[in-house]
Amino acid sequence: MSQAADETHKPALGETCDVTESFLTVAGRGRAAFEIRGSEFIGHVAPAHTVDEAEAFVAAVGEEHADATHNVPAYRVRADPLREWASDADEPSGSAGKPALNVLQQEGIENVVAVVTRYYGGTKLGVGGLARAYSRGVKEAVDDAGIVEELPHERFSVTVAYDDSGSVRGLLESADCEFEASYEERVSFDVRVPRADAAALRDRIRSATSGRATLDGEFDT
Repeated sequence: MSQAADETHKPALGETCDVTESFLTVAGRGRAAFEIRGSEFIGHVAPAHTVDEAEAFVAAVGEEHADATHNVPAYRVRADPLREWASDADEPSGSAGKPALNVLQQEGIENVVAVVTRYYGGTKLGVGGLARAYSRGVKEAVDDAGIVEELPHERFSVTVAYDDSGSVRGLLESADCEFEASYEERVSFDVRVPRADAAALRDRIRSATSGRATLDGEFDT
């Protein structure tokens, strides 16, 4: 089974993080698989810019491995303060979630989510054995993903009429940012840009549309 049904899914608050300086995170998704005394372990890690993204990844892995005995999650997401959360997912208390989270802490990485899947093989590993296995699952998945340094980012949305959409898209394509476009009655762009460049990019969008663009934003790391 996956996460305990009666567990409240609320991340604990961690230490305050500097939301203006660079930080370490995983370069992309990572995966690792190994077997210990008949039990199969599969480690999964991914970047997560928000708690919602982290929880969506946990849910997706749980759905993919719904037949697993356990899917043990842990994440660290930058905010003010840092948001950290882990679950033993029905393993003995302290044997799974905390060891998984400890690896993320020891690696010094943030905006990262990990899940270690276990298919029980018939032999109990004990609390110590489980802690080592879940730690290994996260560590090897992180190693597979790689660690990079990243600057804090900001997210904002831009909504314009079709007549202005070409100009806005051209600006975004030439900028150091990521964006997704949605073409409906009006055109919306969801933008993720390094925080240091965000204000200037918004000003260029306002100028290019003569103030017709609607911008809504929220701080994101």
